[in-house]
Amino acid sequence: MSKTAEHETDVVIPDIGEAEDVEVIELCVAPGDAVEVDDPLIVIESDKASMEVPSPFAGTLRDLKVVLGDVVNAGDVIAIIAGEADGEAREAVDPADEEPAPSMAPAAETAAVERAADPAPAAPAAPAVGPAADRVYAGPAVRRLARELGADLTVIRGSGPRGRILKDDVKAFVKATMTGTGPAASLPGVPQIDFARFGPVEELPLTRLEKRGGENLYGSWLNVVHVTQHDEADVTELEAFRKSLATEGEARGTKLTPLPFIMKACAENLRKFPRLNASLNARADGLILKRYHHIGFAVDTEEGLVVPVIRDVDRKGVWQIADEVASLSASARERRLRPEDLQGGCFTVSSLGRVGGTGFTPIINAPEVGILGVGRLVMKPVWDGLEFRPRAVLPLSLSYDHRAINGVEGGTFMVELTRLLGDIRRLVM
Repeated sequence: MSKTAEHETDVVIPDIGEAEDVEVIELCVAPGDAVEVDDPLIVIESDKASMEVPSPFAGTLRDLKVVLGDVVNAGDVIAIIAGEADGEAREAVDPADEEPAPSMAPAAETAAVERAADPAPAAPAAPAVGPAADRVYAGPAVRRLARELGADLTVIRGSGPRGRILKDDVKAFVKATMTGTGPAASLPGVPQIDFARFGPVEELPLTRLEKRGGENLYGSWLNVVHVTQHDEADVTELEAFRKSLATEGEARGTKLTPLPFIMKACAENLRKFPRLNASLNARADGLILKRYHHIGFAVDTEEGLVVPVIRDVDRKGVWQIADEVASLSASARERRLRPEDLQGGCFTVSSLGRVGGTGFTPIINAPEVGILGVGRLVMKPVWDGLEFRPRAVLPLSLSYDHRAINGVEGGTFMVELTRLLGDIRRLVM
């Protein structure tokens, strides 16, 4: 960063390793906006990953030097901010964080190369905040560099004395991420075939949402130990009750589908099984138990799949949940969802009831540890001990992270969930 007149400061693209000619894919602010330290200014994307470029200090955005689609490189000026940057400038520099002496350069370079080959997350995480970040062994200069690069110190392995994180560690982490030298780069590639040799073809580009969703799913599949438990719920009584409310639903202007009942039952069940309402910490050696029950649900749009989140499902009635499902679904399809509508989920429900199918293996929406897949409701003959009777049966598929949830707990969760859906009166007990 270089100072200009009247306390205006140029904000530049930080060092992003060997990634070159990265594209600006999102503008997060506009001239005149007030920004705080670490507020995202723009989002850039290489061939391998995307990352936010945060504001290095608080102030007012005087000018934005880039537009969507611009190609930028490290050192390019992207914005001018007026405000006090002296907090960053005065931040103490720990001698241990400075660049190594010349005699140590070859060893440091070798260590950085070795670390770049170590497994790394598929995309730079947002800078860590809170107690976990405070426990990281790193000096002020390294923390500042991590903020500038958008790197999460809690997932970076330190090479300094007693595991201290150095600047080289942060740079190697970002280099590995942006250049694709993390775990995905070491996987066998898929053969590249010229399909036009066999007949007419047409290439259909993925939407940005589809590409981003695919990256997230791929990262989850690589990093989460998936197990899927299948079961069926007898929802005959629930369906009779739901259909009896059709007239009231018309009066309210609300279409009451099975989904709000399923989400309500999941929220109740998550209170009994708190480990499924948790996330693994950054070191994967402990669980962060959440004392709230926010549930996401998958919505198919023309641009791709999105997962809006309904907050405090356990505290809401079925009618209110149904209204919020309808409202968020409409916003998703009209591309009017706010960022907060997609954040804070504890658990996800993905329903393919309209499509059909007797079961599938939903991919966990990490960092959540569980997701419920819902198949198509069908009428089946069920033996009641005396005879076969027609019953409305709903196929369910629970995927869970086996590092956090064992098979007995996952199976018991499903048994209790089918009991709740089989007798909806239990939700008010």
